[in-house]
Amino acid sequence: MPVIVTNKRAYFDYQILETYEAGIELKGFEVKAIKSGRINLAGSYVIIRNHQVWLLNVDIPPYQSKNTPADYDSKRTRRLLLNKSEIKSLIGRTQEKGLTLIPLKVYTKGKSRRIKIEIGLAKSRKKADKRELIKKRNIEADIRRYLRG
Repeated sequence: MPVIVTNKRAYFDYQILETYEAGIELKGFEVKAIKSGRINLAGSYVIIRNHQVWLLNVDIPPYQSKNTPADYDSKRTRRLLLNKSEIKSLIGRTQEKGLTLIPLKVYTKGKSRRIKIEIGLAKSRKKADKRELIKKRNIEADIRRYLRG
């Protein structure tokens, strides 16, 4: 499972409660761009509309600008492919107050190297929680440094 890109900011801004694996409905030139690492998850999110899961605001610039259609939008809305039971579960969980869906990482899977995305059911962290997390991380690093000598 070679990871292509991770959304590092998501792990800092949100507390991840559950993760789901989904396929992405892509065009051919988008697949080549993603496999070469040209994808940006910053500021992206997932919504559920009409019992379908959609990925919004993910930037996939064209691999070769000459081979892409003139009307191609790199931040277009893309459909995510999940089981019906997973979608129903997500619908129920996202209606709870304060829970949202965010993309965590994009990777390839299997011999055919299909592109998958890991989405997380997350709860937003407050500023104080973020500061606390940074302090805890620094303390653990200091302890490790001290123990090493």
